[in-house]
Amino acid sequence: MTTTHILGYPRVGEKRELKFALEQYWKGESDVKELQQVAAGIRKKNWVLQQDNALSFTTAGDFAWYDHVLGTSLLLGHIPKRHRNGFPDLDTLFRVGRGQSQANCDCSGEAASDMTKWFNTNYHYIVPEFTADDKFELSWTQLFDEISEAKQQGHNVKPVLLGPLSYLYLGKEVEEDFDRLTLLPRLLTAYQAIFTKFEKLGVEWVQMDEPILALELEPKWRDSFKLAYQVIRSDVKVLLTTYFDSIVDALPTITELEVDGLHIDLAAAPEQLDDVVKALPSQWVLSAGAINGRNVWRANLHSKLNSLRGAKQDLGERLWVATSCSLLHSPVDLALETQLPEETKNWFAFAKQKVAEVNWLSRALEGDENAIEYCAQYSQPIIDRELSTWVNKANVQQRLAGLHVSDANRSAAYAERAHHQKEVLNLPLLPTTTIGSFPQTSEVRQTRAAFKRGAITPAQYKTAIQGFIQDTVKRQEEIGLDVLVHGEAERNDMVEYFAENLSGFQTTQFGWVQSYGSRCVKPAIVVADIEREAPMTVDWTCYAQSLTDKPMKGMLTGPVTILCWTFPREDVTRETITNQLAFALQDEVSDLQAAGINIIQIDEPAIREGLPLKTRDHAEYLNWAVNAFKVSAASAKPETQIHTHMCYSEFNEIIDSVAALDADVITIETSRSNMELLNAFEAFNYPNEIGPGVYDIHSPNVPDVEWIEQLIEKAATRIPVERLWVNPDCGLKTRNWQETEASLKHLVEAAKRLRTTLA
Repeated sequence: MTTTHILGYPRVGEKRELKFALEQYWKGESDVKELQQVAAGIRKKNWVLQQDNALSFTTAGDFAWYDHVLGTSLLLGHIPKRHRNGFPDLDTLFRVGRGQSQANCDCSGEAASDMTKWFNTNYHYIVPEFTADDKFELSWTQLFDEISEAKQQGHNVKPVLLGPLSYLYLGKEVEEDFDRLTLLPRLLTAYQAIFTKFEKLGVEWVQMDEPILALELEPKWRDSFKLAYQVIRSDVKVLLTTYFDSIVDALPTITELEVDGLHIDLAAAPEQLDDVVKALPSQWVLSAGAINGRNVWRANLHSKLNSLRGAKQDLGERLWVATSCSLLHSPVDLALETQLPEETKNWFAFAKQKVAEVNWLSRALEGDENAIEYCAQYSQPIIDRELSTWVNKANVQQRLAGLHVSDANRSAAYAERAHHQKEVLNLPLLPTTTIGSFPQTSEVRQTRAAFKRGAITPAQYKTAIQGFIQDTVKRQEEIGLDVLVHGEAERNDMVEYFAENLSGFQTTQFGWVQSYGSRCVKPAIVVADIEREAPMTVDWTCYAQSLTDKPMKGMLTGPVTILCWTFPREDVTRETITNQLAFALQDEVSDLQAAGINIIQIDEPAIREGLPLKTRDHAEYLNWAVNAFKVSAASAKPETQIHTHMCYSEFNEIIDSVAALDADVITIETSRSNMELLNAFEAFNYPNEIGPGVYDIHSPNVPDVEWIEQLIEKAATRIPVERLWVNPDCGLKTRNWQETEASLKHLVEAAKRLRTTLA
């Protein structure tokens, strides 16, 4: 039989059970035992699903309390010095990830570790911090405990482990004149100990994730793989696992390694199959990642069967069938979606359904006639015929056809715009603002839910939301912020809200995907051409402006971010979808400024995330991504100030493109990195205005005034003070009002103090 497995399964639970259990624990409303019980229930359900679908291996070690990279750090005993306090436990993990374990706990209150995006996904990981004297030793038994747990439940376990080179590469040095790659020998000693544990536990195969092999690695990193896999070689067989792009460039390195098999991502790079099969050492297995783990469209099993038949003929039992990557990036179960139209629900497959697709495809490869017939019926041409009635809106297509580069330019250069905006807005030195959202209290969420299920009328809903806006505006005025926002009480999510108000999308009830920790998002699905049929934000923003004399900022989500944070059509280019979104947002900008809103923020936190893994592919993507943002803002008059916001981005390699966006003000997340990200803007001499985030909203810690002051002062050494803004590093929806008001009061106080000293 063809060997089957998956690279990982969603850990949050079908209805976000882990999220709610974590947040209860953090609030001090439950204990460790209750939290562990919820986690054990999720793992058991995930393992049973894999067994029920006759997978050859059950994957263990894919569960994480906050993030799997952070889990690897604890496994290796590699904890930042500021968080070390005896033997590491669950509270240690939470302190590293979020700066605090539980409310009112007796803990250090030290800053959380830096967080960034996992390759080109919307998943975040906690960045390992390396120093020259780091040591590694096994001190966290979660991985081994879960292997034993799964074995006791009768599963044939394949553990998953982040490989040593990828772990080092994804971290950062926190000391100058030090190369973290020099730590590899010490790190490998810890990996040897892990493999010794695997042997004692009776593990046959381990999935070693080395996703950096899909990057264009420097020679020193590429050449280190041979040593690493010689050192950790044992009786446990190693499946070297890659994903998110082709690894053909790395094949000369890979095929020399002391491993027993290779996994490749055939959803991201199907063209690599023939080259890999030809180069594969004769004793290795090849795990074919045929089922796309990063999108919700049903697999064309008939086409995938045909594409794998040649490899099956060449490799025989050495060909395995798998998902392309971990199903962490997919919603859990399509069966929960009772409100999707039946005509479209049939097009999709969530994580649970993708496990079944692996099973059907493997059986068809073995010649199972029922499976072959199922694959023939379960094919993309059927969906294509149904989709044809959902696309090609004439007005959208005509607008795209008429798009020229000149259409993306503002009517005046930044210097002229800045002059007009200074006169119109009359803002002080170091103007203060926020990124957009304010706390989404249970009352806010319950109001939206009541409206959605028809429990309150549209008029009642409008009155309630206006009440929340009024409260938010009043609080901001009392805090003393210079540029206000309406708080986004009407928005469930910064992307889903726009998907619900644009034609061409479908949204789900339970399509949750983990972003980090307990934070989950619910991506919409692009099913048709995208069009704005009516204003989406104007009424709420104008109502907020009517409550204050201070400038009110209109809040939009940019076209690239909407693309990256939704599940796109697979038969339409990403560029086409993004341009459709750009035109819709351009219309919204026009209506906002016509209504008297002079500051409009078009958020693009995902622009770096969308960057292809290969450097050679960057220019093409950045060209159309930047152009789409500029199209969104092109209708803005010189006196209309355009802001944008970016999250957890390494800006060095895209700084030219960030400048090319030509936003009047860019706000970025820098507090966790202690302003390190500003180095890119200093070296490049960024020409426009910048608001570096001065406190970490992902942590419950309230920063003191002096802490914020020193961050602003550090920023002022890199950016001229007349072009500096003061703001949090992201939206505040996940925080409570007590934390929010205390932090913002400190932010405003710090800005006021420094207006005199830095003037």
